[in-house]
Amino acid sequence: MTPPALSTNRTLAPDVAQALRTGELDPLVGRQPVDRRDRFLTLLTVYDLHTAPLEQVGDAARHQGHPAVADVKTRLEAAWLAELELAWSEAGRLEEATTPERAVTAMRAVAARDRLPAAYKWLADTADWEQLVDFLALEGGPDGGFDDLVSACQVGLSGSAKLELAQNYWDEMGNGDPDAVHTVLHERLVEAVAMPRIPRGELPVEALERAALGGLLATNRWLQPEMLGALGLLELQAGPRCRLVLKAFDRLGAPAAAYPFYVEHAEVDPRHGKDWVEKAIVPTVAERPEWGPRIVKGAWWRSSVNLGFFASLHLELTGERARPAA
Repeated sequence: MTPPALSTNRTLAPDVAQALRTGELDPLVGRQPVDRRDRFLTLLTVYDLHTAPLEQVGDAARHQGHPAVADVKTRLEAAWLAELELAWSEAGRLEEATTPERAVTAMRAVAARDRLPAAYKWLADTADWEQLVDFLALEGGPDGGFDDLVSACQVGLSGSAKLELAQNYWDEMGNGDPDAVHTVLHERLVEAVAMPRIPRGELPVEALERAALGGLLATNRWLQPEMLGALGLLELQAGPRCRLVLKAFDRLGAPAAAYPFYVEHAEVDPRHGKDWVEKAIVPTVAERPEWGPRIVKGAWWRSSVNLGFFASLHLELTGERARPAA
C-alpha cells in the first residue's frame, strides 16, 4: 500500500509522538524531519520506547517494533550514521587499532582530545552561581542513564569484559547501598541546588544529539563495539571534569548535599576508566581484533558529539566561542 502524500515542511517529532498515542502510525512511513533538531527529537521519542521507564511511555511502548516506527528509526539513523562515518573517515584516525596495545593507545589519544573542555575550565574559575546551576542542568551529570547503557552493552559479552561491566554497573548501584546509588546522589544534587529540569524541546540541538547517541548505540545490536568504546570514553574523561565542578562548588560555596555525586565520580571514575580499558577492551580486542577499530570509532563518535555540545554550552552561557580543548 502506498502511503499518502505528506508535506515536507511539517515537523516530524510531534507527529510521531501523537501517532504513538493514537496508534495511527502508517502515515509516518517515508516522512523526513525538517532539520537536525527535528531529527534528534524524533529519534529520542523512538528511543524512549526502548529505554525510558514504562510509567513515562505508557501504552505507546507496545509500538516499539511497529513497521512504521522501524521505518522512521532506520531512515533517520542511516542519515546520521552516514554523517558520523564521513567525519570519521575524514579525520583518518587510528583505523589500525587491531591489537590490544594499539587499541589502548588509540583510546587514550581520543580521551585526551577533549578531556578538559573550555566550558569546564570557565565553570571552575569564572562562572557565577546561576551559571553553574544552568551548566549542570544542561550537562546532566556524567551518568545520563549510564547504568542502563552499561547493562545493555554487556549483553553477549563474556569473561573479563562481562565481569568488568558487571562491576561497573554494581558501582553505579552504590555497591548495594540504596543511598549511594548514583542516580539517587544526582537527585539529591538537583534538590540541593534547586536545579531546573529543562524540557527536551528547549535543549540545544547539540544536547539532543549527545543524548541520542546513547539510544543509537543501545538499540542497534550491531553497534556493540562502538558502544563499548563510547562508554569507555565517558569513564576515561569524567574524573577530571568532575574535579573542576567541585572546584566551582568550593569557590561558590555550594551546599554540602551538592557534593557527593561529583565527589563519587571524581574519585571512582579514573579507576573505572583504567579498568574499562584493561579489563574490557584489551581482552575483547585480543579475542576479536576486528572490533578494535570499531571500539575506537565509537569513542571518537562520543568525543566529537561532546566537543559540539560543550562548545555550544560555552557559547550559550558566556557569549564567547570556546577555543579548542587542550
